[in-house]
Amino acid sequence: MPNLLDETPGMTAFVRTVEAGSFTAAARDLSTTPSAVSKSVARLERKIGTRLFLRSTRALTLTQDGQVFFERVAPLLRELDASDDAIRSQAGPSGRLRISMPSELAPLLLPQLFGTFAKSYPDLQLDVGLTDRFVNLVREDYDVALRAGTPLQEDLIVRRLADLPMVIVASPAFLETRGYPKSMEDLAGLPFVRYAMGGAVQPVRLADGPAFTPKGRVDCDTGTAMIHAARSGLGVAYLLRCLVMAELEAGTLVDLAPDIALPKLPLSVLHAFGRTVPMRVRLFCGFMASEAKILANL
Repeated sequence: MPNLLDETPGMTAFVRTVEAGSFTAAARDLSTTPSAVSKSVARLERKIGTRLFLRSTRALTLTQDGQVFFERVAPLLRELDASDDAIRSQAGPSGRLRISMPSELAPLLLPQLFGTFAKSYPDLQLDVGLTDRFVNLVREDYDVALRAGTPLQEDLIVRRLADLPMVIVASPAFLETRGYPKSMEDLAGLPFVRYAMGGAVQPVRLADGPAFTPKGRVDCDTGTAMIHAARSGLGVAYLLRCLVMAELEAGTLVDLAPDIALPKLPLSVLHAFGRTVPMRVRLFCGFMASEAKILANL
């Protein structure tokens, strides 16, 4: 591999093209022209002696070598872009902070994020994306992500914030008909409002290890939909306790299995900056750590 220290503009053009999806979009981000971006990438390809993109009139596709190069270079450019924070640590954070968080937790986290965090750092531009899927931070250009569950990308920096309690709930009308389960076998025999992610029904797990795939006629891909279905008496729902505290307090949902031990779901914050973490990301992670402790105690 040739020395690439003098090819930072070409590597920047390449990474932004991958993230933005086209030379035109990358040029807009870099305040230049599509032709200039294309020429920078072509010069980089000549330098390293391989094709990074397959070009056609309709599409721009990464080659296998391009994918490998992107996964190595993008995190390095992120660290380089963030390195000025180490020098200007006495200044307040500024620039864009792009965040991904689960849509289910947004109602619990956004009020403090906007009402306290954003007001404390007026020079930050917040870009918040709500989704329950595990985003690719590098490819989709997120600075940081909050995720409930076990992260799938092994090359990320993961900070575990809290362990969130789970609960199995049902409506009072459902309980009048079905009653409380007395064992795991009874529980597994009940109809569930099932959480289906990517078309796959997720299992119900117990704290001591056993798990079962619930049966039921209602599948949902969000906790909000599961709560509505459970309140309508269509089945039992296995959810984060913090999501249904209002329903439990109001009595519209009831803890169906208070004596059955359930595992807790880890809530983590993830980023791809390595050891050189921008101040804006460090401050966000610290703020979310305090908010996560509140959720864990609900």
